[in-house]
Amino acid sequence: MVKLSVIVPFFNVQTYAPDTLRSLQANAREDFEFLLVDDCSTDGTPEILERAEREVPGARLIRHEQNGGLATARNTGLDAASGEYLTFLDGDDWLAPGHYERLLSAMEDLGCDFVRTDHVQCTARARTVRRVPVGRRGEVLRPRDAILPADRSTGVDYPYAWAGMYHRRLADRGLLHFTHGLRTAEDRPWIWRLHREAESFAAISHLGIFYRRGVASSLTQIGDIRQLDFIRAFDQVLEETAKDPDSDQLLPKAVRTYCAVISHHLGSVERFEPAVARKLRSMSAAALKRMPQDVLKEALDSMDSERASRLRRLRRRPSPLSAEAAA
Repeated sequence: MVKLSVIVPFFNVQTYAPDTLRSLQANAREDFEFLLVDDCSTDGTPEILERAEREVPGARLIRHEQNGGLATARNTGLDAASGEYLTFLDGDDWLAPGHYERLLSAMEDLGCDFVRTDHVQCTARARTVRRVPVGRRGEVLRPRDAILPADRSTGVDYPYAWAGMYHRRLADRGLLHFTHGLRTAEDRPWIWRLHREAESFAAISHLGIFYRRGVASSLTQIGDIRQLDFIRAFDQVLEETAKDPDSDQLLPKAVRTYCAVISHHLGSVERFEPAVARKLRSMSAAALKRMPQDVLKEALDSMDSERASRLRRLRRRPSPLSAEAAA
């Protein structure tokens, strides 16, 4: 029986894939499987993965016929996984030796639905430790209790799917799949759903994942239309949270986070292609109008003046329909 399934999407990462695969080999165990999902790469990645399937114990290569993006590639891996526990890794990141064995041991000792763990962010030669924003460590907690307060960084602000491990019962309940086709911010609806609907989790102080930032092919570095999928992602967060029995408590957090992300993108709008920057402004203005306006007002009143002013200006922006009517 497979104890752990590790889902690893790859797309045009021939420079980094060898490090990722070596680290998987240093984490191999006879009851672990590594599902290598090639999302229709066009560089040398497929050949590297073919070799890995032969050389890395437990590796299995799955090929997409067309590029579907990270969310879809992860779903492909989830559908093929047979492990009692599941986790994720991105094709340009890497692990410390024995990382998964330690994480699995914590999962089995705690007996919870999922665990979240710290990670090391790597930007060029710089290394920075990023902590799960949950103060109580090694203790089984209710995931819903880690969503609030609205004005602080909490569990839903640490969305990295690879920074943890998950019991299969979550997949059986439909809580581990990602929204098909989302090209960025795919982990935001995912982490909110996990914290709203799972029954138990724990944060543990363990460093073993190395997250590579600043990769040229990463969507965080690309200013094209795919970046705007964050709007669809956060619209989903608001829609699903509004249906929650505790929506009056949870929506202020969801709205405030959505606003913060919009402000972040507007604050670095120069990195977008001109047509995308225009679309960012118009779609963000429309998003603000879709939010519950009383909750939005409270969120803006609680934010720092720079971000609040930027968003209030955008909120006053006429929508295309109202501009046509005025003409």
